[in-house]
Amino acid sequence: MATSASSKLSKAVKPQYMDLPQGDQVQVMYIWIDGTGEGLRCKTRTLDSEPKTIEDLPEWNFDGSSTYQSEGSNSDMYLIPQAMFRDPFRKDPNKLVLCEVLKYNHKPAETNLRQMCKKIMDMVLNQHPWFGMEQEYTLLGTDGHPFGWPSNGFPGPQGPYYCGVGADKAYGRDVVEAHYKACLYAGVKICGTNAEVMPAQWEFQIGPCEGIEMGDHLWIARFLLHRVCEDFGIVASFDPKPIPGNWNGAGCHTNFSTKEMREDGGLKYIEESIERLAKRHQYHIRAYDPKGGLDNARRLTGHHETSNINEFSAGVANRGASIRIPRSVGQEMKGYFEDRRPSANCDPYTVTEALVRTCLLNEDGDEPVKYK
Repeated sequence: MATSASSKLSKAVKPQYMDLPQGDQVQVMYIWIDGTGEGLRCKTRTLDSEPKTIEDLPEWNFDGSSTYQSEGSNSDMYLIPQAMFRDPFRKDPNKLVLCEVLKYNHKPAETNLRQMCKKIMDMVLNQHPWFGMEQEYTLLGTDGHPFGWPSNGFPGPQGPYYCGVGADKAYGRDVVEAHYKACLYAGVKICGTNAEVMPAQWEFQIGPCEGIEMGDHLWIARFLLHRVCEDFGIVASFDPKPIPGNWNGAGCHTNFSTKEMREDGGLKYIEESIERLAKRHQYHIRAYDPKGGLDNARRLTGHHETSNINEFSAGVANRGASIRIPRSVGQEMKGYFEDRRPSANCDPYTVTEALVRTCLLNEDGDEPVKYK
């Protein structure tokens, strides 16, 4: 299996440099979403003291012509710090900071979907929307071949791999364990992980997070996964259908609730939200992958634990439905529901914004409402 050249460098050399004292100075890695809407970029600067709040972090800039975000003749883009985390690679007191990207005129870049999401979340603060997102991904070699799969063939059929244990069932657990600890150290709200149905496919869960925090924490968790995989010399793919044929795709099931839904009698509000979602299926399909539904069309076939992309459905404990109500929620008459439609490569800002628009702001129609 192909691994990166960097992973073959001696790992005994680097620690002697990483352990050197750095005085009061701090390394801060600025992270942003590039012009593809899926890729992440980063660069580091030195600060003279440890930042304690976002306000302590200066704005910065970068060359947007090299990240698919501007033309070379007017390429400066601005990085606006929004969420700060501990750095599990350089360790304390060094930081990771997730940034919004603004264009030369200080308007949001096309793939800066955070700003509008934050505006929508601020409109429903009193309803305390909680989210939990289940991020599936596939481990690949640098040649694009699934990690651990035979070079000239396929592993045994699906069945023994989901939550599997053993070298013939769990492919790449070292990456999963390293990523989990990195998230915990960073302060990312990771709440679990498991092997998935297809070999070399895994899932981690982020949440519960309230409002804009959901998108911030999932994007940093994705960044940490890419960085951990970089150290191991392999690749994490969020493609919603990395292997065609009789293999499961990869989604990002999104669990959603409000204060009313979580309280006694909350099932009524859950059912009302599902009714609204049923009337706005196509709007959500367009919002649930970065290509407006084209990526999800490969995954949402009605097979392999998915619903059909052209039909809306809901049911208790039904993993073949668009919306699943967990059995415990049906019994307790309160809790949350799970939207199973978002793709693994979705933008969590867009997904959570769409749910709030439809379920809490009572929007309808195929286009989002423009608020002043």
